[in-house]
Amino acid sequence: MMKQILVFLILSLYSSVNAQNNNLYQPDLITNDLHKSNIGKVTFMNGNIPLDQYKETDFLKSFDLKYRSDLNIRVFMDNSVVNYLHQLAPELSAEKLLKMGNLQFSFYIDHQFIYKENINFGCNFGSGGNKNTSTTFRVPLTSSKGEDWWAMYMWDRFKSNGGEKVLTEGTHQLKIEIRPYIDLDGNKNIKTGNLIAEGEVKLVIKTPELTAKQIEMQQIKPNSDWKISTLPFDKKKIELLNTAIGNYSLKEITSVVVIREGKLMLEEYFNDADRNTLHDTRSATKSFTSTFMGIAIKDGYIKDENQTLNKFYDLKNFANYEPKKDSIKIKDLLKMSSAFEGSDSHSESPGNEENMYPTDNWVKFTLDLPIDKTKTNGGQWDYFTAGVVLMGDILNKSVPKGLENYAAEKLFKPLNITNYKWQYTPQNVVNTAGSLQMTSLEYAKYAQLYKNNGVWNGKQIIPADWVQKTFTKQIQIPNRDQEYYGYLFWNKTFPYNGKNYEAFYCAGNGGNEFVIFKDLPLVIIITSKAYARPYGHPQAVKIISEYLLPAILK
Repeated sequence: MMKQILVFLILSLYSSVNAQNNNLYQPDLITNDLHKSNIGKVTFMNGNIPLDQYKETDFLKSFDLKYRSDLNIRVFMDNSVVNYLHQLAPELSAEKLLKMGNLQFSFYIDHQFIYKENINFGCNFGSGGNKNTSTTFRVPLTSSKGEDWWAMYMWDRFKSNGGEKVLTEGTHQLKIEIRPYIDLDGNKNIKTGNLIAEGEVKLVIKTPELTAKQIEMQQIKPNSDWKISTLPFDKKKIELLNTAIGNYSLKEITSVVVIREGKLMLEEYFNDADRNTLHDTRSATKSFTSTFMGIAIKDGYIKDENQTLNKFYDLKNFANYEPKKDSIKIKDLLKMSSAFEGSDSHSESPGNEENMYPTDNWVKFTLDLPIDKTKTNGGQWDYFTAGVVLMGDILNKSVPKGLENYAAEKLFKPLNITNYKWQYTPQNVVNTAGSLQMTSLEYAKYAQLYKNNGVWNGKQIIPADWVQKTFTKQIQIPNRDQEYYGYLFWNKTFPYNGKNYEAFYCAGNGGNEFVIFKDLPLVIIITSKAYARPYGHPQAVKIISEYLLPAILK
């Protein structure tokens, strides 16, 4: 018997040594006693407790999960991520493994499987470690500290894919399991490894108690620069909306403004915003670029939207020249349908906006891009921020005194828009692709101008034919049922009571939307700071379909 045990121990030691010898990288030595005694565990902690200060008494058994909280996990492994991946595909190099795989997180609530996510290949573990050698890492699932981690977005996706429904008021058991995974052929042929860590914690959920003041409809203060609507609507629906925003069922909403028949009906602010707050509505700015283009064409500074890029640039002076670039029209850029190899929807695309921002010349970055052989100009919609930057440059060079002065004189001054703030490109040109900040009421003026067919106080600010072209379904958005794109405006329908109400709208990251209804005398402004959150735009749709339309069309 003793001989059998000895043989078993020798074989186990050999197997362990052999596995270590087969590693691509020597993992970090596990010298921390806490780590040694908790290998294979996902531990939970309140906030970021450094490893050298972390103790078993810090391990959470129960946590009050609030909207603003700091639920963190620290994971203790016995090997590094790249070595786990190597076990799944030993024939691949470390570089290929890290481009094809990472960790898989599975979430359970009350012993029921809820959600699984294979985290993106590019997700790292912060400045304290790396996937080649690290055997422990920390990530926040929730944060009140302004952190911006992939794990927080994963937590949001878990909640939006079933977690929110089961995390009702009361106490729930959360379990997380972690495994390595690899996508072997790029077509979601996923191979998953053995369990490398798991852990559980009790989550205590309490609905926030709201005051009567937080729930009641906010009174419109004087001096809004709008006439006040006296039309009736269901105020109880607005109180329900305020309740949902107050208890964070609807998250990060900063304002809701409703213009009905050209008059201010509703003006509400949340989460420390007020009438004077300048909201960063991100890509909603792109729609303004369309506006400036239409005005510049009316004024004769640009012939029409069918002008091609070779009328503004000698494209042979830029990289990757081919004749197809010469024929790209302004219209193609307005429709997000140029043949540039640029797509913000695909991180690997050369023209992805995240590749543009670090460069010192955004226009050169765009014109240097290659042509996508699979695209034809005007033929396929593909969201492309750099193309809107290019239009901004064309406008800035074509109008007198530059685009910033032109915009102020031709649009902002006639609408009495005085409180706004531009972002600028590295060439100190106003950034026409995003982050033109205004107050909610100023955004409402802009949206109402389009509802008025380009007229403000009896004066034609935007040509009526340009408004009509803008509010035409120029091209269908792929993989979205009944959603279209005009000239840098989106188009969709909002459901209510068995009917769909069509609207064109400006949209920006975070759930920011300026909605102009086609067949209703209605303009709605929603501002939000849910940047990059999966619930941003869906909750804007929910606000309109489940609260505002029912309140108005009762």
